[in-house]
Amino acid sequence: MIRILLSTVCVFGVVRFGVCAGAQQDTTHHLGEVTVSAYFAEQPLLRLTSSAGVVSKAALANQSGVSLVPAINAVPGVRMEERSPGSYRLSLRGSLLRSPFGVRNVKVYLDEIPLTDAGGNTYLNLLDAGSVSGIEILKGPDGSLFGANSGGVVRLRPYGSTAADSTNTAALRLNGGTYGLFHEQLAAIVHPSEKYRFSVNQAYQRSDGYRQHSAMERTTFQTVQRWNYHADNELRLVALYSDLYYLTPGGLTAAQFAEDPRLARPATAAVPGAVDQKASISNKTLVGGLVHEAKITPGLRHVATVFGMHTDFRNPFITNYEVRDENNVGFRTYVDYTSGGDGTVEWHVNGGVEWQVGQNDISNYDNNGGVRGNEQAIDLLRSRQHFYFARARADIHRRLAVEASVSLNYYGYAFKSVFPEPEQTYTENRFDAEWMPRVALSYLFTPALAWRASVSRGYSPPTIAEVRPSDNIINTALAAETGWNYEMGVRWQSSDRRFWMDASIFYYRMSDAIIRQLRDGGAEYFNNAGGVEQRGAELSVAAWLVEPRQTGWVRGIQAGSNITWSNFRFSDYRTGDDDFTGNKLTGVPGSTVVSDLLVRFPVDIAAYLMHNYTSGIPLNDANTTFADKYHLLQAKLTWEKLIRKKLAIQLFVGGDNLLNQQYSLGNDINAFGGRFFNAAAPRNFYGGIAFRY
Repeated sequence: MIRILLSTVCVFGVVRFGVCAGAQQDTTHHLGEVTVSAYFAEQPLLRLTSSAGVVSKAALANQSGVSLVPAINAVPGVRMEERSPGSYRLSLRGSLLRSPFGVRNVKVYLDEIPLTDAGGNTYLNLLDAGSVSGIEILKGPDGSLFGANSGGVVRLRPYGSTAADSTNTAALRLNGGTYGLFHEQLAAIVHPSEKYRFSVNQAYQRSDGYRQHSAMERTTFQTVQRWNYHADNELRLVALYSDLYYLTPGGLTAAQFAEDPRLARPATAAVPGAVDQKASISNKTLVGGLVHEAKITPGLRHVATVFGMHTDFRNPFITNYEVRDENNVGFRTYVDYTSGGDGTVEWHVNGGVEWQVGQNDISNYDNNGGVRGNEQAIDLLRSRQHFYFARARADIHRRLAVEASVSLNYYGYAFKSVFPEPEQTYTENRFDAEWMPRVALSYLFTPALAWRASVSRGYSPPTIAEVRPSDNIINTALAAETGWNYEMGVRWQSSDRRFWMDASIFYYRMSDAIIRQLRDGGAEYFNNAGGVEQRGAELSVAAWLVEPRQTGWVRGIQAGSNITWSNFRFSDYRTGDDDFTGNKLTGVPGSTVVSDLLVRFPVDIAAYLMHNYTSGIPLNDANTTFADKYHLLQAKLTWEKLIRKKLAIQLFVGGDNLLNQQYSLGNDINAFGGRFFNAAAPRNFYGGIAFRY
């Protein structure tokens, strides 16, 4: 899979360590033939009816290798934040109002396994950046195959799971940098026999962090085991274990941020500080599943998946010490039919069901300087969701593609108190079944130009973390977000494959948007804001300014740029005596521009530059406080050499925030006491070495 949006596009050569090497002029591969598998079958990206972003392994490798943030932020309409090392938030075409940490309102899959649990939460920070071979992002609500969401869908390809992973290989990567950064990754793909192959990926990462009380440490192990016991059948095991620990420094006021951005949240006369309370997150999670694929006929395929997840979560916070024991199990099964077709009308039809159930035991205690104290509240919560889905696509004369899809979504949760007032039975709260239809089409005007349009409905019920937030109060009045999204776009490529353009405009009207609020002590809670209108436009362009070649001092130059414009407003938002109708949506920059440049030199040297401009961001619903705009510049220089017949070595150095901007990459929105800001690191550097056999 090849990323064509903004980062490196390695169209002409072989990808090695994320750098295009051995480029040859060829006439067999065209950008229009780049495919994505977001809808179960490989489709040309040019003719996809959805607005999509594809982040390839090569694009990830152009970064430092320790974070997914820069590469994902290079996709228009997508924003990923890092409040401190290890603490991520992700938004697709929307605000981060629902994401104190983790991921809300977005459905995430690892291969065929949902990383989004039955309660709607996703721990994206469990992943090591090197364990991912590619990312597909569907922007806008798409419940046709993936169930409840109003932001979009993210599909992660684990290392060793792609068709390109077909040969025995082993790799070791060591990376170190500023603020105590160290990252080690060991990976291998092994084929013991014709019918069996497996991959393993082990990684360790640590950092002292730029700010006081912001260190992190993570150990991960991931494996994909594949058994082709029949020519047309495969049984696949996908498993991930992650042990993550990081300190949480907390937000600063504007005055504190300006005076000393390295500070952790200081104590006040009434509330202790982050250091005093040893505020931190400990997350040990095991997730895995068995995937069975059977090709029943040349055009009919059946896929069945069973999966489970266990999380041991501990969070000493300013006001309490939270312990969560989370268990999720589920299954997903569908049939996928593709007609042979005669070139007149070709059909692609899907249908299936996904079911999940989760048990969440949540306990809150006094936090006595990082030591668990007396009980404050203990609750048991069960979440259950399932949905049925169906989709049909007709490809007429391989020019007009028409899609219609729908899912019927069921969601509910039950709870009972164990302390302070024990309850004998669970109280249930079931949401009405919701339809999520989608209708879309794509028309190929010329072999190089395709137009698309779609209408879809979004639906996203509150997560368990929102129903029972850190204020320990179960909010049964919280309603689900719903809305309709209208979208149109165009993709174009030049006939000589040197230029690519993807543009889209959309209008999403949401009702009952879920908004994050904070109480006086810092505990969070959520309510429904009423209406939100989201108007936006996205543009991606990429071009080979100098085509790859084997001679000269410059062996190739590629440039790209990404523009996101977001006019997101509260259309109906009143709380108490405050009326925020017409205000900008909290946490969303009005515009971002991300540009990059790749230059290839002789002897396999490559230089990569990326610039990210982000406009000011409203930090509270009243729009009285904004984060300043900022410019981020990062660079990486890579050299690699084949030192033996099969052994390659790579050396790399790089830097981030080279303009030394003071900014906050992860703001605490609607923060009590004005503690909005979480300072990101100033100018910093890294370097490393990698071996591949």
